[in-house]
Amino acid sequence: MLVPEIIQKYRRRNRLHTMALFASMLGLVSLLGYLLLGQFGLFVAVGLGILLMVLAPKISPQLVLRLYKARPINAYDAPNLYQIMQELAERAGLTKVPQLHYIPGDIMNAFALGSSQEAHIAISEGLLRTLNLREIRGVLAHEVSHVNNNDMQVIGFADLMSRLTNVLSTLGKILLIINLPLLLIGEVMVSWGAVLLLILAPTIAGLLRLALSRTREFNADLHAATLTQDPMGLASALSKIEHYSGNFLQQIIRSGYRVSEPAFFRTHPKTGERIARLREMKQAEVVLPPANQEVAVRALLERYLASLTRENIASGYRWRGQMLGFRF
Repeated sequence: MLVPEIIQKYRRRNRLHTMALFASMLGLVSLLGYLLLGQFGLFVAVGLGILLMVLAPKISPQLVLRLYKARPINAYDAPNLYQIMQELAERAGLTKVPQLHYIPGDIMNAFALGSSQEAHIAISEGLLRTLNLREIRGVLAHEVSHVNNNDMQVIGFADLMSRLTNVLSTLGKILLIINLPLLLIGEVMVSWGAVLLLILAPTIAGLLRLALSRTREFNADLHAATLTQDPMGLASALSKIEHYSGNFLQQIIRSGYRVSEPAFFRTHPKTGERIARLREMKQAEVVLPPANQEVAVRALLERYLASLTRENIASGYRWRGQMLGFRF
């Protein structure tokens, strides 16, 4: 069971954060347009922002999946996974169940691609082997939430706005250099505030995009908890991913000597913050499936993974490297 007041509080907060960040991005682009071309530039910048929102190019999910050597998982191969996926899709109100994909490798990750009409969710071998079914359910619910909330399109638009800011900033710097002789003899006057904005605008846009990404991650956690009615399943998955994702050197160095990454430079919120919010939503423990059912389903999943591993070895294929996309 979940605490309704907590759910509503975070839902309102996430919505306000998203709106404020979008407004800030559009405001930054508009201000740069105004600095370059006056009122006309302002209208041009706003028009370009709206045009990008409507006509933003979409990357083909199939292209991305081919880059990672992803294999589709059908209902026959892993019926338990597809049963979970179908249930989550129905609860989320999706018209079509997302296609599941398996990615070889020990990395602990999952990501979503496409739109709510044609979605793909990829999950790595590392996750499938490490997490139990309750935790896998939480991870899949998180990715379904990204699909349901159109987060791929939201972050894609934010990225395009960031690129537009870079273009306008570069244009402004070029014009500044061209007019430098006139500035030196006092024929043209430019405020230091405008110069500072031209220099800092790309950095500000990048930080806004990262902040938006973190907000959407919090929102996906919230939505996932409402889909499963089990926030602690996702919290447990996050804890395991945090534990196993650190490299060997990070694990043997004492935490007191580590330099933590500043929060505003992260694409995802700190795992501790995410787990704390999920714990706050919990009202009562869910009824877990019987242990023998968990063992039986785990055995089926292990057999499927073993068959894929044999195929990979037979074909001489070894997958390594980092995943891209809208990551878990």
